[in-house]
Amino acid sequence: MVRNQIKELVKKAVKDSFGIETEEIRIEKPKEKNFGDYSTNIALIIAEKIKKEPKELGKILILNLKKLDLKEFERIELAGPGFINFFLSKNYLQNGIREVLRRGEKFGQLEIGQGKKVNLEFISANPTGPLTLGNGRGGFCGDTLSRVLEKAGFRVKREYYINDKGEQIKKLGHSILGDSQALYRGKYIDDLRKRIKGKTPEEVGEKAAKIILEEMIVPSVKRMGIRFDVWFSEKSLYDKGEIEKILNWLKKKKLTEERKGALWFKSVQFGDDKDRVLVTKNGEKTYFASDIAYFKNKFKRGFDYLIYFWGADHSGYIKRMEGAVRALGYKKEQAKFIIFQLVRLFEKGKQIRMSKREGTYVTLDELIDEVGLDVARFFFLQRSPGSHLNFDLDLAKLEGEKNPVYYIQYAHARISSILRKLKIKNEKSCFTSRQVKFKPENLNLLNHQSEFELIKQILRLPEIIEDTAEDYQVQRLSQYSKELATLFHQFYRDCKVISDKKGLTEARIALILAAKIVLNNTLDLMGISAPEKM
Repeated sequence: MVRNQIKELVKKAVKDSFGIETEEIRIEKPKEKNFGDYSTNIALIIAEKIKKEPKELGKILILNLKKLDLKEFERIELAGPGFINFFLSKNYLQNGIREVLRRGEKFGQLEIGQGKKVNLEFISANPTGPLTLGNGRGGFCGDTLSRVLEKAGFRVKREYYINDKGEQIKKLGHSILGDSQALYRGKYIDDLRKRIKGKTPEEVGEKAAKIILEEMIVPSVKRMGIRFDVWFSEKSLYDKGEIEKILNWLKKKKLTEERKGALWFKSVQFGDDKDRVLVTKNGEKTYFASDIAYFKNKFKRGFDYLIYFWGADHSGYIKRMEGAVRALGYKKEQAKFIIFQLVRLFEKGKQIRMSKREGTYVTLDELIDEVGLDVARFFFLQRSPGSHLNFDLDLAKLEGEKNPVYYIQYAHARISSILRKLKIKNEKSCFTSRQVKFKPENLNLLNHQSEFELIKQILRLPEIIEDTAEDYQVQRLSQYSKELATLFHQFYRDCKVISDKKGLTEARIALILAAKIVLNNTLDLMGISAPEKM
């Protein structure tokens, strides 16, 4: 990646110029084109250490950078209070197409993960009802992050935690029995009431949870295009005595305390705002006790990192969870929690109110039936998990350029149509087709600004993967794909792909093949299809 090259070059220039080592180098993509393709503010950062003006430092750094004979850049300039801006050379951009064609579906594959094992837990909805709209966000974001991490070189296991023990299961039992403590309503509760016999809420709830998991949740997950490697039962932690073991271990480590008949975890000493109950005065083990045992179970399985997608109602749990990880002897950075905010569904400008407890909700199956899987996935991936998401049902059902999914997929289909005319079935046939005999030197004929802008976006995919693997902001992929499609459509309007200029035609065919590869790779990371026809 050229961005990483720039970082190393700047690091060398800083050392050569001022004799200091620094890891504070940030390379960013400027918003304005006249500020270059990449920019760094390193001169401003080190100015205080060296006690000189940033502009003066910037000039010295640029002089040393230019001594390195950098063919990747057309020019390097100083701007503003001390920013150093890098402009990519035409030769670098033209040759970048060759690299994309060479790597094909492997373009964007990185090794930053170094084979480290990641356990990624997402959805994990209580088996008390069907998966609803709210579960879609964690589901699609979690699955997409799994794909990105694998592309970045991590070994990922997707896991679903089944909360099939405890208070929620009792409440489900009460709901089916129809007594005064009933919590859940809806047709599925009425149907379960006809099928399940039992005397206690616990017995009825456990039977119902098993049916809901097998007949509602698992099929819905399959429809979502998600594959879990592990379905982990909370009840199994009890059955195998793992919760008792972890409680005894915590006691021996003097990390618990008995107060008023209850057992507490000393989470304050790990940064929490108060200690947390592990066992109530009635002898009931809390969900937090299960969580600690579950942490231990995962780390024993050899995972280097644990990642969780949680709903907004769990945001207050993070401090105690980080404390539990540290108590077990691991670093808090080894467990990462991504909180996603609520989803609101709008139709004809009005919000559709939903409540599982009231029996009024939109299931994920209903949503997929209405808009299709590709649209559902993309719309859930458009916003940062930490921001609220308004799902526009009317826009999602449109089949036209206003619908971003259609707009992106149409770019892929348009390229496929051009290639069909030339009878090019795949990117490799570009090198052997009778219609187009690809020659590397023809790439030098790509000189239009729309061509360069498209190439720059194509070559950014590895950076998108690297950044997303580091900060988990999966919405970056949907934004990137929209920009890529926009630049392709702009190129298509500005540049005639097939013309009487044979060499230029061959070069532009190579360019659209590269665009097709990257569109396909990006859509695949989001779990969205790349149609050949529309």
